[in-house]
Amino acid sequence: TIFMTTHYMEEAEYCDRIAIIDHGQIVALDTPAALKRMVGQDVVCLTTSTPERAAAILEQFLGHPVRRVDDAIYVEGENGQSLAAHLIRQLTLADIEVRGVNVTAPTLEDVFVHLTGRAIRDELASAKERLGARLRSRGRLRR
Repeated sequence: TIFMTTHYMEEAEYCDRIAIIDHGQIVALDTPAALKRMVGQDVVCLTTSTPERAAAILEQFLGHPVRRVDDAIYVEGENGQSLAAHLIRQLTLADIEVRGVNVTAPTLEDVFVHLTGRAIRDELASAKERLGARLRSRGRLRR
């Protein structure tokens, strides 16, 4: 068994199990994949020649609303790559040009934010500030 600590989520991805600790308490302990599933599903982002029509086609195909932001259509689901292929097929059958596709999966950073309510960068900055304050109070660090 090897035990390691890190603030770098890219390093944590290589671990078999991850414990997320918030203020000294373990708030989650599982595999990276299981932790990411806690946060949500993959997100497929599509840009098309006719976003309003494309959204209507996809809503009919999926049986639930899709999210639109400007000209982009966002759909959440399991196995984002496969979902993207199905969505593109539906749009192609409807003669809608697909201009761009992006599939993103939840990250360990998303998990940390979900569980603690703050980004890891905020946590690092806060820890540095606390250390600086302790050192200043002991007269070891000057501004």
